[in-house]
Amino acid sequence: MSAKPQKNRASRRVLAAAAGLATVGALVAAMPAGAHDRGHGHGHGNGHHKPARTVDVQLLSFNDLHGNLEPPAGSAGTVTKTRPDGTTEAVPAGGVEYLASSLRTARKGHPYSITAAGGDMVGASPLLSGLFHDEPTIEALNKLGLDVTSVGNHEFDEGATELARLQNGGCHPVEGCYEKGKKFKGADFPYLAANVTNEKTGKPILKPYTVWKKNGVKIGFIGVTLEGTPDIVTANGVKGLKFHDEVETINKYAKELDRQGVKSIVALIHEGGQPASGSYDYDCDSSGPGSGISGPIVDIAKGITPKVDALVTGHTHQAYVCTVPDPAGNPRMVTSASSFGKLYTDTTLTYDLRTKDIVRTSVKSAGALNPRSANHIVSRDQPKANDMTALIARWNALAAPISNRPQGYISADINGRGSAAPEKPLGDLIADAQLEGLAPADKGGAVLALMNPGGIRADLVYKASGGEGDGVVTYGESFTVQPFTNMMNVVDLTGAQLITALQQQVSGPNEASPKILQISEGLTYTLDMTKSGAARVVVDTVKLNGEAIDPAKTYRVAMNEFLAGGGDGFAALGQGTNKLVGPSDLDVFNAYLAAHSSASAPLDPPAANRITVIR
Repeated sequence: MSAKPQKNRASRRVLAAAAGLATVGALVAAMPAGAHDRGHGHGHGNGHHKPARTVDVQLLSFNDLHGNLEPPAGSAGTVTKTRPDGTTEAVPAGGVEYLASSLRTARKGHPYSITAAGGDMVGASPLLSGLFHDEPTIEALNKLGLDVTSVGNHEFDEGATELARLQNGGCHPVEGCYEKGKKFKGADFPYLAANVTNEKTGKPILKPYTVWKKNGVKIGFIGVTLEGTPDIVTANGVKGLKFHDEVETINKYAKELDRQGVKSIVALIHEGGQPASGSYDYDCDSSGPGSGISGPIVDIAKGITPKVDALVTGHTHQAYVCTVPDPAGNPRMVTSASSFGKLYTDTTLTYDLRTKDIVRTSVKSAGALNPRSANHIVSRDQPKANDMTALIARWNALAAPISNRPQGYISADINGRGSAAPEKPLGDLIADAQLEGLAPADKGGAVLALMNPGGIRADLVYKASGGEGDGVVTYGESFTVQPFTNMMNVVDLTGAQLITALQQQVSGPNEASPKILQISEGLTYTLDMTKSGAARVVVDTVKLNGEAIDPAKTYRVAMNEFLAGGGDGFAALGQGTNKLVGPSDLDVFNAYLAAHSSASAPLDPPAANRITVIR
């Protein structure tokens, strides 16, 4: 194992992108068979004289695992539950040892059971999986019996060629095989990417759909990722690919499946919504406050053909089980199971053996004792799945020499992913590290730094994750916070471009769901959320070290390569000039931790007081 894995990771990602799409054409030919038969039983109903007309098919689903094989630490590893008295509690959840146990328990007594996922199974993964290009996660998903998944945007983090390898197997083209005598076998389940095509051929780079079959029961699955994937993935990751409208694509392939006699169809969509409540168990279909969902998935659901019977969604890392009527006014379930394997959804699809279609109901169908669909906590107080424990131990032994190295010390939790505030303590810390690392004249001469909130994948947690001791930040923990190996850039931006970038946080594509940049010390401004669009940024409050930003002046700004490419809707940041490429974001972060903390003088959480928010 290399002592400097991050440099290798960055170079191999560029190599993978440079390889282009030469191997992408082989994707379709090498997919696993579409028909899966992991169910059990005979499906003849319970009548004594004639078979029942319908059978219940169990659909188990989850989304946005992101390679979290071990239980996520801190607030990222909890789900919110509402108590009978209306108060809430945070319940520890997640980890594949428990996810596997939950799914295996749930399948008992269900002769027809399918397990499906809504994308982002890999990418932005903790070190245990990310260090090995997510081979450990694919192996775990094979073991827990995943039947099918859509791709998500993070499946493209390392490009289409690497995605093809995850599907088809084979050792890494640069690093080779990680375990002596073992060749990576690839995914046993199909990755579906109906709306992702090769720019040159116009053909899907992966199978657009698959059909699950058992004893005459046939259910089709169509998988898509969000059309906006190129806006939230580095340019190298989507080079040579075209992403199409989700609704148009699903409707096209639903018609194709219908012509083949497949009348029962489920769409796996890596796009989602925002629920009215943060509790996993809230009643989405109630008429009172704290119900319903908003966001892109609502319009998508309303536009998808009635031929599709259920939607499994993801991307927003939210929990919801809702009924959204299809264009014909029929009830149709739309589900999402949070993220990181903390929840799974159990949905009952009643299959009519005569019409070969799903008998549609709402989440809470009339007369039913139990809801037709519900999210369930992947509790950590159940027995662990022994095969997953062994898998984690095996890969941890390979990762340990790198993962366990101390990088710095903290005095308390420093929240990033787990913070709902616009300005996050960990965001400030990361931005400060980037500014310090790139401020020297020979490193870029940066005077401020900007960090995208979506790039902060975890919290820094005070409690020890292993034997390192409380307050110690290990390489594995800092990697989990910033797993993308983004190279740092320093560019020239005018004051006007900088202000426009701040306005783009809360306007245009980001108006409905703001993406608040994390800012380095010295940059301050007021965000007035009582206003709309760009007016939310109070321009005359934008200051650097107490001085108003001059629209005509040029500023050297540090940011990662994703932001410097205009990612996340920040077109103004993509207009930077005189670019200097520096070290990786993780190297800069670890260097800052080493320079500013010790066992006797740990880092305190930043005050997070640079952005004044008016609500």
